[in-house]
Amino acid sequence: MADGTKDAGSSNQMWGGRFASGPDAIMEEINASIGFDKKLYAQDIRGSIAHATMLAKQGIISVEDKDKIVEGLNTILSEIREGRFEFSRKLEDIHMNIEARLAALIGPAAGRLHTARSRNDQVALDFRLWVKEEMGKTEAALTDLINALLDKAEEHADTVMPGFTHLQTAQPVTFGHHCMAYVEMFGRDRARVRHAIEHMDESPIGAAALAGTGFAIDRHMTAEALGFRGPTRNSIDTVSDRDFALEFLSVASICAVHLSRFAEEIVIWSTPQFGFIRLSDAFSTGSSIMPQKKNPDAAELVRAKTGRINGSLIALLTVMKGLPLAYSKDMQEDKEQVFDAAENLELAVAAMAGMVRDMTVRADRMRAAAGSGFSTATDLADWLVREAGLPFRDAHHVTGRAVAMAEAKGCDLADLSLEELQSIHASITDKVFDVLSVDASVASRTSFGGTAPSEVRKQIAWWRGRN
Repeated sequence: MADGTKDAGSSNQMWGGRFASGPDAIMEEINASIGFDKKLYAQDIRGSIAHATMLAKQGIISVEDKDKIVEGLNTILSEIREGRFEFSRKLEDIHMNIEARLAALIGPAAGRLHTARSRNDQVALDFRLWVKEEMGKTEAALTDLINALLDKAEEHADTVMPGFTHLQTAQPVTFGHHCMAYVEMFGRDRARVRHAIEHMDESPIGAAALAGTGFAIDRHMTAEALGFRGPTRNSIDTVSDRDFALEFLSVASICAVHLSRFAEEIVIWSTPQFGFIRLSDAFSTGSSIMPQKKNPDAAELVRAKTGRINGSLIALLTVMKGLPLAYSKDMQEDKEQVFDAAENLELAVAAMAGMVRDMTVRADRMRAAAGSGFSTATDLADWLVREAGLPFRDAHHVTGRAVAMAEAKGCDLADLSLEELQSIHASITDKVFDVLSVDASVASRTSFGGTAPSEVRKQIAWWRGRN
């Protein structure tokens, strides 16, 4: 054990004279959080340095004590980073572990650090700083994934593939357009991250236990020092609030759903039955018994991690749902859920960006599939409306008869003769064949946000401009 922590005393001494004896083994087991909240060490030390600096400036502690505190905290930071700091479960949490070590290093001056603050606002600060930093990493990771998708979309702006509804062939689209759908999804995720950072960008330190403090502290000074736009405005809400953690988990869960949908498509596309893409060995595994197998394990694991991330959101929502104001010990259960979700989201986003860059698109298979399932039927109906003047419902009926005829003959719509089409409706001319190919179909979809290659390139350029 590091010097100073060994003789710091039992938990009852930390709590003061109110408790005659320390908690037994069961209480220690349920109460201790150092096993996971030690992840907050850097934020705890950063917050304490800002707090001590403010206390000295306000004349609440001496500059000499402040200098000792800051020097001691920086020593502890080095010890932890270098693996020389031993954490004690008897000291419960990261705050008391650091404070005990500080006392061993600098003596009585360490006891002045906790002036005008409580562990309630201290943990709220540490956790908020950690989540804010993690959201910055998430934003950067999503930007990288978006860039990977933009590159793939640009490469395949003209690559024709089937578009699906109900996983049934619907209309031809381009693979570039399909990639851009995920750009939109992950772009919304990134916007939610940015909004969440904005919502939580207030400093909790100085709220103390729940009522503020009678010391003449400067909360605006500590907020600025810690990179917040300002301090929180209600001390009760400050120590009660875990919205920032819930919002992160909400953002993470929605993003994980998007990742899972994309992963599902990668799994489907890489099957021999579809054969739309290939993943290299970097993102695939083989079978222990079937030598022909190449399994898209990375995509499957991304898909599975959604359950963990969504579960973390539900867990914390359930913890918070019945808590009266202000702080309750239940809130200690917030961190493990957020830590786990953040770790798995970060891994899943990185894996997806890797798979996007790694995948080989089999344009020939996509093109062959794009023309199947009478995918240009809507183009025939639209042509009948534009060129023959039919009401759309009538055109829909005529097209249905043409599909039935092609299905009976075992051919595509474009393979029906003009005479056969005219037997269904006399107004059909040979110009109809201009719209029955998949290339003509996608090229015609020039409405804003449509699948026409020209429109896909416009959307790519727009995203490049804002990314």
